[in-house]
Amino acid sequence: MNVDLLKAKLRALASPKKAVILQGFFKTGPGQYGEGDRFIGVTVPQIRHIARSGPDLPLEGIRELLRRGVHEERLLGLLILTERFQGAFGKERSKLFKFYLHHLTWVNNWDLVDSSAHHIVGAYLEDKDRSLLDRLAASSRLWDRRVAMVATLHFIRKGQFDDTLRLARSLLNDQEDLMHKAAGWMLREVGKRNEAVLTGFLEAHAPSMPRTMLRYAIERLSAAKKKRFLNKK
Repeated sequence: MNVDLLKAKLRALASPKKAVILQGFFKTGPGQYGEGDRFIGVTVPQIRHIARSGPDLPLEGIRELLRRGVHEERLLGLLILTERFQGAFGKERSKLFKFYLHHLTWVNNWDLVDSSAHHIVGAYLEDKDRSLLDRLAASSRLWDRRVAMVATLHFIRKGQFDDTLRLARSLLNDQEDLMHKAAGWMLREVGKRNEAVLTGFLEAHAPSMPRTMLRYAIERLSAAKKKRFLNKK
């Protein structure tokens, strides 16, 4: 498998009508978070199908996909990298993790983050020092902060909530709605596994939480609890 063949497969599925819809959905207009991003109109299931044919693509090929201006090509590169990481061990796993961090510049929309951060960053840091997450969460770059937050989904699925709660606290004053959504989503995931941990966080922080973050976090709670925490706001 080579890059040119993968790109040809993408373009064979391209839809100009879908591209217009996607460019609006992912806010690619002037001043928006996805400004300048280009879509060719390929769906995520189609991209995942293509990715399964390219796990042996050399890192140089993945790098070429990531550095492309076409959104679907970057997503394809990340899905191939993620699949390869999940099958790697030892030094190879470390190499792929460092490759991902080195190319974060091109992980620059929420779907790109959400399809890769927990699978690569979260999984790699499972048995390691996690201070990298705090550094990413303090970045001026929105997507670095989202990588940090979404990476904790891996720990949540292991029943480990401290990193999620710590980062959510550090992001209470974040100005970006996409970060409010990410933090609220991760808090909701915590609550799915341990509602007491979530409600403890909400008791302490609901009054100062951005409303979007709060609404995402309480989505699965009872109507009575939702009302109580919204009234704290």
